[in-house]
Amino acid sequence: MSAPQSAHGAHIAHIPKPRTRRVLINSDAKNEADDQYALVHALLSPTLDVRGIIPAHFGTSRSATSMLDSRAEVDLLLDLLGRRGTVTVANGAAHALPDAHTPVDSPGARLILDEVATAGDDGLLIAFLGPLTDMASAILLDPSMVRPGVTVIWIGGPGYGDDVHSFGSWPEFNLRNDIAAANVVFGSGIAIWQVPSTIYRLVNVGYAELRRRVQPHGELGDYLVRQLVEWNAVYHRTPIESRSLGDSPAIGLMLEPWSGVFRRQEPVRFTADGHYEPSSTGSPVLVLESYDVRFLLEDMFAKIADFGEGTDRPTGRGAHD
Repeated sequence: MSAPQSAHGAHIAHIPKPRTRRVLINSDAKNEADDQYALVHALLSPTLDVRGIIPAHFGTSRSATSMLDSRAEVDLLLDLLGRRGTVTVANGAAHALPDAHTPVDSPGARLILDEVATAGDDGLLIAFLGPLTDMASAILLDPSMVRPGVTVIWIGGPGYGDDVHSFGSWPEFNLRNDIAAANVVFGSGIAIWQVPSTIYRLVNVGYAELRRRVQPHGELGDYLVRQLVEWNAVYHRTPIESRSLGDSPAIGLMLEPWSGVFRRQEPVRFTADGHYEPSSTGSPVLVLESYDVRFLLEDMFAKIADFGEGTDRPTGRGAHD
């Protein structure tokens, strides 16, 4: 059989299957309204081999069953994507660590350990879009899992500097939900790429843009926009017509690590009230200082549109044992 030709008669080269990165995503998916965009973006990205999703807790201020709420939201998104049963979902801890020495064992923590053990030379990127409970638990269960090639990408922690505490809630939300876990992870020596609140707040999109770029694209697009507007209407204290998709930089960095500018931060730990202080344990952290938001949002918008039109080409592994 001859090679396919374009309308002008030129031969079209065979497009090889893209190489992939092994990734896990830990998500407090029902906490707010932005995890949903990050999860969908990851699952529609052919270079990400999503080895599993770990639903995470988000404290008790709005729900006594926050991890299970996150699980239900993950399942809903998989249904909208037609991916239920093809992606491993392993529940994380139902609550924060009781202290910095005691893990909260869970299927999610065990999935992390399993994926680290089998990653080999491929390495493993683990995105945390909420608290670090499940990563800390995995480390406490088996400290040998801290090894080269395993990288934690954390959306969390305040910005660095003397005056950042005056902006937004304090302590920063993802940190506040498990300060002990953050100290375990930051003190472990594992590689960390941190996206602090001063950066993740800058991924803003307006309702008008979402209604044009996301909502028209099928049931998935409609749900993503409706749930965001509804969340703001219930929980936001002031008039608003936008939202930061603050969890999405974790996915963008998985897709293209060069899409951000990092600086090296000497080891730190967190005080009980959420401030940084120098630490004698752990390794330097790479802290994101700026990000290519245009790349991130346009890539996500295009993939959602392709999916809604039935022209996407998602690859990815099936469910893993």
